[in-house]
Amino acid sequence: METLLPGLLIPFVGTSLGAACVFFLKNDLKMSVQRALTGFAAGVMVAASIWSLIVPAIEQCSDKGRLAFLPAFIGFWTGILFLLLLDHVIPHLHRNADQAEGPRSRITRTTMMVLAVTLHNIPEGMAVGVVYAGLMTHSEGITAGGAFALALGIAIQNFPEGAIISMPLFSEGKSKPRSFGLGVISGAVEPIGTLLTVLAAALIIPLMPYLLSFAAGAMIYVVVEELIPEMSVGKHSNIGVLMFSCGFTVMMALDVALG
Repeated sequence: METLLPGLLIPFVGTSLGAACVFFLKNDLKMSVQRALTGFAAGVMVAASIWSLIVPAIEQCSDKGRLAFLPAFIGFWTGILFLLLLDHVIPHLHRNADQAEGPRSRITRTTMMVLAVTLHNIPEGMAVGVVYAGLMTHSEGITAGGAFALALGIAIQNFPEGAIISMPLFSEGKSKPRSFGLGVISGAVEPIGTLLTVLAAALIIPLMPYLLSFAAGAMIYVVVEELIPEMSVGKHSNIGVLMFSCGFTVMMALDVALG
């Protein structure tokens, strides 16, 4: 359990600290700041998908020779299609969007905004859970340093996510405690997903390469479908690109240095 605690707590703390910005900032984040934070988060997720998930998935299948890529290929596409399905069956509203996605629903705008963030936190929780499950079952290519790097990287990109969800809620008239609470709730799915994945560790060992790449595909779907459009909207989109590069290199450095 001590091995698992960083995976459960560190990403959740990142979201909570970001949501706590609502107590210290008077106004909503400027659009340029939102683009920068979103770009950084996207860069972290792409780098984590490659070094923490896809590369270990391929390494675990090295005995398959030229077909070593196949489990990662299949898992990646399964993750993409899974998030595509969730995108269509869960009503949600992306930040700065006027029209909700998914099936028609009478739930409030606030709830749909929280659901949008929760939706893309699902693959992050699964990613951390799969890696820590692999660590606890001594899967090839997964180290304690690499698992910690992934949890820390997800926490870093969760910080802006927490702020980006709580600050607009406050600007729309919610109280600061309620805005903070909703921001925290949006990230609660991550430790839950991590724990459930680890509890199923004995069942998923044979499927580890598929599940690692599944989580990678799900995260890449979120990046391309949501984060990249948000970081590129409006003028001066180069801010998002530069911060994407910063996030990518920070996560790459963490994974190599700690892994």
